Amino acid sequence: MDAQLNNRQWLYRRHPEGLVGPEHYELVTMPLATALSAGEVLVEARYWSVDPYMRINQSLKPTYNELPHALDTVQTAGVVGRVLASSVPGLTEGDWVEGMLGWQTHARVHHSVLRRLDPALAPPSTAIGVLGMPGRTAWFGLMESGAPKAGEVVVVSGAAGAVGSLVAQFALKNGCRVLGIAGGAAKCEWLRSRLGLTWAVDYKAHADTASLAEEIKALTGGVDVYFDNVGGWITDAVIPLINRRARIVICGAISQYSGGLDTPELGPRFLHHMLYQRATIQGMLARDYLHRMDEMLRVVGPMLQRGEIVFEETVVKGFENLPATLQSLFTSDHRGKLIVAAE
Repeated sequence: MDAQLNNRQWLYRRHPEGLVGPEHYELVTMPLATALSAGEVLVEARYWSVDPYMRINQSLKPTYNELPHALDTVQTAGVVGRVLASSVPGLTEGDWVEGMLGWQTHARVHHSVLRRLDPALAPPSTAIGVLGMPGRTAWFGLMESGAPKAGEVVVVSGAAGAVGSLVAQFALKNGCRVLGIAGGAAKCEWLRSRLGLTWAVDYKAHADTASLAEEIKALTGGVDVYFDNVGGWITDAVIPLINRRARIVICGAISQYSGGLDTPELGPRFLHHMLYQRATIQGMLARDYLHRMDEMLRVVGPMLQRGEIVFEETVVKGFENLPATLQSLFTSDHRGKLIVAAE
């Protein structure tokens, strides 16, 4: 192997005040030495993750990180790649691995930050989807924070997305009745026919909160678990419908990410409903369960192998398309996990 190779990187250059896009990034090529120190591995990236949390990390106000994503650094991201060279016996050339390697074509890292994958068990790309961070978020967010019981009504916003579609299926497998909220008739039909949800509601068909709430109430009669990926006026519609001892899981608020992080909108006036129903509301982050990744894989992995879980990937080809793909996460229709793949 040559002493160095050309490493293409997307650097985060400018803070977005609203919608994030290509103008906030710069594509650069930097030399990367290939000589390995003890414990190091050289990886060539094949799949890059695109996730809503990337926009959260760009907020100038405190989030779950102490500081915003640093300017002039490689965009943080989960990556699936193949080993080009290794100095450790547990990883050899050609192995598939996953790790937080960022938006770059190559990385030389310590082996401790990598997870070795078995492509015979599932396609490698699932390591940044159903068998990765989104799967971990969905499983622990629902089962531990939501604590669903058979027969209960579970409502999931953003139900056609990477996390929401898995939450909905896990709830069904737990014996719950599930209502998914998504944008557009096609997504709702997919939720009903492909995922088997009890109900699906198109929020785009409603002009206001009252109309959306009326349809959800008519279908469900009330909500026991609300798994919130969206926030905003959709959450305003659901909160007044909660039943006694309801559990509300705050996983995301994507409706607020493009401009609402640094200057947030006022939240819903829901505290009196929480009081009346003696309900609970809890935020959850995937990082809280990183140490329990193996536990999730032992449960969800066999489900996937048996064909019991529907996972859909929207794949965009071309490393150069990463910033535009991140923007599309907030502006265009897609189902399941959004991924950028090498050509």
